[in-house]
Amino acid sequence: MSKRTLGIDYGKARLGIALSDPRKIIASPLENVKAAKTLEMTAQAVYERIQKLEGEGKNIDEIVVGKPIKMNGTMGVVGEEIERFVQYLEEKTALSIVLWDERLTTVQAERSMREDGCNRKRRAKSIDSVAAVIILQSYIDSLGNTF
Repeated sequence: MSKRTLGIDYGKARLGIALSDPRKIIASPLENVKAAKTLEMTAQAVYERIQKLEGEGKNIDEIVVGKPIKMNGTMGVVGEEIERFVQYLEEKTALSIVLWDERLTTVQAERSMREDGCNRKRRAKSIDSVAAVIILQSYIDSLGNTF
């Protein structure tokens, strides 16, 4: 049975979510997950989304979470928050979780959406899922899958 990879662009208000195809070649956006009051509750909301996807027959074997690394190679406060979020998520699922360098993904997503003619309101609504697609696609591309 083919397995998929879930991509997450963590944000304080919402988390962008993307999912690979079963052959792990293409990443596609899914609806965002709204961030909850605590990191633990947010991890629970993501876990529930994973369970829903698996209930729909979209079996997932790993999760890729964007890790914000500054241009100088250091990690800021948000990076530490993401690491805590990942720890809570690891407590809820046995799936492999990979932290992936997400430098400039939001900038890239914004530029891409602007070039596609998306207005500001539409960009604000879907920027997180587009960033999740960029994070996940970058990870998938690094695997070198050729089918």
